[in-house]
Amino acid sequence: MPKGPKDQAVSELLPVARVAVDISLAHLDRPFDYLVPAALADAAVPGCRVRVRFAGQLVDGYLLERTPTSEHQGRLARLERVISPEPVLTPEIFDLARAVADRYAGTLADVLRLAIPPRHATAERETPAGDGSKHAGSRPAAGPWVRYPAGEAFLAGLADGRPVRAAWSALPGPQWPAEIAIAAGTTAAAGRGVVIVVPDARDLERVDAALAGVSHVCLSADLGPAERYRRWLAVRRGLVSVVAGTRAAMFAPVADLGLVVLWDDGDDLHAEPRAPYPNAREVLALRAHRAGAAALIGGFARTAELTQLVAAGWARPLTGRPEVLRQVAPLVRAAPDEAELARDAAAMTARLPSMALRAARSALARGPVLVQVPRRGYLAAVACDRCRAQARCATCGGPLEIAGAREIPDCRWCGAMATDWTCSRCGSGRLRALVTGAARTAEELGRAFPGVPVRTSGGQHVLATVTAEPALVIATPGAEPVAPEGYAGALLLDGWALLGRPSLRAAEEALRRWMNAAALVRPAGPVVVLAEASLPAVQALIRWDPVNFSERELAERAELGFPPAVRMASVTGASEAVADFVGSVGLPGQAEVLGPVPAGTFPARNGGHPQQPAGPKDPPEPQERALIRISRREGLALARALHAAQATRSARKDGAAVRVQLDPAEVA
Repeated sequence: MPKGPKDQAVSELLPVARVAVDISLAHLDRPFDYLVPAALADAAVPGCRVRVRFAGQLVDGYLLERTPTSEHQGRLARLERVISPEPVLTPEIFDLARAVADRYAGTLADVLRLAIPPRHATAERETPAGDGSKHAGSRPAAGPWVRYPAGEAFLAGLADGRPVRAAWSALPGPQWPAEIAIAAGTTAAAGRGVVIVVPDARDLERVDAALAGVSHVCLSADLGPAERYRRWLAVRRGLVSVVAGTRAAMFAPVADLGLVVLWDDGDDLHAEPRAPYPNAREVLALRAHRAGAAALIGGFARTAELTQLVAAGWARPLTGRPEVLRQVAPLVRAAPDEAELARDAAAMTARLPSMALRAARSALARGPVLVQVPRRGYLAAVACDRCRAQARCATCGGPLEIAGAREIPDCRWCGAMATDWTCSRCGSGRLRALVTGAARTAEELGRAFPGVPVRTSGGQHVLATVTAEPALVIATPGAEPVAPEGYAGALLLDGWALLGRPSLRAAEEALRRWMNAAALVRPAGPVVVLAEASLPAVQALIRWDPVNFSERELAERAELGFPPAVRMASVTGASEAVADFVGSVGLPGQAEVLGPVPAGTFPARNGGHPQQPAGPKDPPEPQERALIRISRREGLALARALHAAQATRSARKDGAAVRVQLDPAEVA
């Protein structure tokens, strides 16, 4: 009869295993010691996956280290088994995961779930073991980096292995993937590793094509579990030193890291929606700092957070030569301008003023024209035709929308059909458009330009590219296809919808979306933005000057006490739970509590997660949110205090859940 774990002899060499157990409870966020059975002594290597018994249940974990003794005074349990001897958790990734958890008041277990993909046994057996050797290629030429005054110096720093860190304001046009590839190739030629993170799969395809001359792998969720794990193992085993991917690739176990690259750092796809909600920009900056690596972070626009890194001296600006910018930038105009208003006073209220239509008609003679619309759908929001009050669902109070021509309005939250809708304020049953979506815009432009092909990109149907033939391409922000020779022109519609969002980042995000779209236009191609010309974001677009705009944003936020000038935590949940949590946190003396204030009515499912709108079968639960802000210098002290409060609540098994998020992307 085989012996059970309790009967097995203990390893004579380093008999104690320190294990990070895969449990997300804050009060259990620490390693636990186990005895290593002699039969598992060879397989139980640091970094491997193990199975242990914890609180009477079998759970997974990672073996962190083997030690000769334990500080635990009681009796130690034994490892149940080694799931795989593959050391998937490297010391660098463990230290990074611990630092990320501490920064965001989270648990190590939650971060490790983001950092290490699930095991795929077949892929693990198929992937050959690496020898850890570096196969450095030749250093590539500077290429388009000569367009930047500090470009060649930046590449020289990468070649020398120095931790040069740049806040990159990319020149408009299609060259940015090639510029990333040159920086990666220069680092790889010096024998060091590279991690490249982009927002989505379409950006990853462009970077993948640009990296054709560099040995690399791409990591994304679209690969499937087996192939993704196979590629991830190739990186961990040292077979590949250059990794490109979407958000999860920020934890790729690249050995001897020399460079981290983050493209379009303001994109909300870089913000992890799972606890502890880390942002790729902060993780990669932290990783570069800890590893002594270089960093290239930026995009066409610049975030206030990146400007904060420049102001702190951590990074230096990397901008294009002014004379080159004048050659490659599109020609941006705001509509309606003074001349247009003098000609037609109604241009101020027209959704498509004649100036925009003339620009589109002229550009169509030379190629495709991009039309950016902030919202997808047909009529994304509707209102009462008589009193202009927004139309709301009678079931849950959510906003109504119309999905297509001659379709019945339905609720964006619960999906209920509003067949016999009447306005609760004035009793009218007639609706009017409040927010026009991409589908309705395509319909309107199709009538305005008969005979011109109209293509749409957005939602579940995103186009990667379009041909060079004349066409109107209607796209939502982030879904703009690439034209092979650039667009002949662009219309940026409904600027008020972007600038009027109830968000701290409304102007910054509007500028980012506009610049990303305008950068796809040919040099000197016409770009018409429908927004008030005097607004700072519009002026920054016209002058193609994201740096001064971001510096102004940062100064205003510092004056008002908003991120990134300070660190801020958001605590959301049921009213009593938020009050109890905030009252129990031992906050540092400088911390300031704002609120709590109502955060909307949402269902209690998913632990009271405030992002899920109420469904017809979910009992509504009022949510509140409190904000806690503190100086950046005391940010870690705040994170420790929040983690301690979570540990106290989880230890006493408080039922009401609260969501704690540090440096949330949105502070509305």
